Amino acid sequence: MLQKILPYKETYLHYKIMGEGNTVLLLHGFGEDSAIWDQSAKSLSKNYQLILPDIPGTGAAPLLEGTAIGMEDYAEAIFALLKNENIEKCTMVGHSMGGYITLAFAEKYPQMLHAFGLFHSSAYADDEAKKDTRKKAIEFIRQNGALAFLKTSLPGLFADPAISKDNITWLIEKAAQFKPEALIQYYNAMITRPDRTEVLKSTKCPVLFMLGTFDKAVPFEQGLQQATLPSVSHIHILSSSAHMGMLEEPEKSLLKFAHFLSAIYV
Repeated sequence: MLQKILPYKETYLHYKIMGEGNTVLLLHGFGEDSAIWDQSAKSLSKNYQLILPDIPGTGAAPLLEGTAIGMEDYAEAIFALLKNENIEKCTMVGHSMGGYITLAFAEKYPQMLHAFGLFHSSAYADDEAKKDTRKKAIEFIRQNGALAFLKTSLPGLFADPAISKDNITWLIEKAAQFKPEALIQYYNAMITRPDRTEVLKSTKCPVLFMLGTFDKAVPFEQGLQQATLPSVSHIHILSSSAHMGMLEEPEKSLLKFAHFLSAIYV
C-alpha cells in the first residue's frame, strides 16, 4: 500500500493506493476515515487498483479553506487526485457523505465514471426536519466538541449496538482525530446540498445501491425508491445492517460489492 500526499490549493490531499487493474475509488462517510474500507480494499485489491482518500478535514488531510464549502468542493478535490494519478476513468463508491460527494462528481464529470455506487447514501436533499437536526448537531459540537458528539451519535448507526460494540469502540477511538470545525463544515455542506435525483435519472452508468434494512440515516424505503431511477441499477440489501454494512455484515457486503465490480469489468 502506498501513502500519498498531493498539494492542493492552500492545503493538501492524503490518500492510499493499493492493487493493480481497473481503478476503484472508495469514499468514506462522516465521522470516519478511509480505514473504514480497509477490510474490503484488502480483498478487492487482488483484482483492482484501489484508491482510498481521506476527505479533507479527516485523518491526515487538512480541512478545505473557505466559508461556504459544499459537496462540489470535495468532488473537485477528488478530480484533482484522479488527474494527478493520470486516471481517465474509474468506478467511484461513497459511503453516506461519501455518496453525496460521489453524486456531485457524477454530475460534473460523468465521462470519468465507468460506474458509481451509493453505500447507505442518498440523492435526496435534506428536508426541513433533517436540516433542523443537523443544525442542532452543529450547536452540540460547538458547545461540547467533536468527540463528545461522535460518542453519542455513532451507536445509533448500527442495527444492534451491543453486537457491534467492538466496531463502535474502534470508531470512537478514531473519532479523537476530528476537530469541531471539520464536522461543522461537513454538516453545513450536507444542509446546503441540492437534490441530485436527476443525476440518477440521466446517468448512463450502472449504479450500485447498498441498502441496510434497519438504516435510520438513509431509510430503506427511500433507497428502494431511488434505485428505480437509473437505467441500470444493482440493488443489494443487507438484511441485518443499519448504516454501517461494511462493519455489520462485512463478508456479505464485500461479496455483493465484488459482484457489482465483476459485472462492470467483464
